[in-house]
Amino acid sequence: MGVKILAVGDICGEPGLNFLSGKLKEFRKEKEIDFVVVNGENANVVGITPRQADQIFKAGADVITLGNHTWTRTELRPYLEERRKILRPANYGPQCPGRGIGVYHTAFGDVCVLNLLGRFTLDNNTDNPFVIADGYMAEIQEKIILVDFHAEGTSEKRAMGYMLDGKASAVWGTHTHVQSSDACVLPKGTGYITDLGMTGAVQSVLGIDPEQSIGKFMGDPPRRYEAAKGPAKLEGCLFEIDPETGKCLRAEGVRWL
Repeated sequence: MGVKILAVGDICGEPGLNFLSGKLKEFRKEKEIDFVVVNGENANVVGITPRQADQIFKAGADVITLGNHTWTRTELRPYLEERRKILRPANYGPQCPGRGIGVYHTAFGDVCVLNLLGRFTLDNNTDNPFVIADGYMAEIQEKIILVDFHAEGTSEKRAMGYMLDGKASAVWGTHTHVQSSDACVLPKGTGYITDLGMTGAVQSVLGIDPEQSIGKFMGDPPRRYEAAKGPAKLEGCLFEIDPETGKCLRAEGVRWL
């Protein structure tokens, strides 16, 4: 029996936060989950506040990862320096607050989590995530290595998965909010899924109110995104990992309502 790691797709607005707060601990107990990584990138619909990060930790997350909206809420910057369990992408400049990689002590051994940001169609001034990831893999000593690659392009995410196959225990994609159906164990033992999906309102367009999203495509003037209302869901991927070897034994996409 391996260690069970749950990766949770982007939290989107209050529906996602409330669903996580009400259900994650129950899911952890029911599924006997040992470690949880949550992408909190869109907890505030765009970005995340310290209060929302605290709520995600209180809900049962062990680590929070971020992405291209990391700097949207300026009040988050000191929080990134103070808290070790929230990560921003490692390929942001070294002068940026916070860290992009962390090692966390658990009952089953140390777990290393790496957060990266893709460059394809994302207008961010970042270092090459492939070069950064390759460099870290040469230095990391821990057996269990988890990578959240926050990226737009499916090709970019799959390329990262194959590059890290046999080096990382699990690689998953976030950012596009639509769960992909390719959860698998790659040939050299790395668990992989192109996109976890999202945690937020079921009847939505990527977590956003459908009418607002339609209006945007129809040419309405820009306005702040509003999270859709109504029943929510949690999407992600459950990885079973051998703590002795760091290899993934099983990968399963999950959608819990």
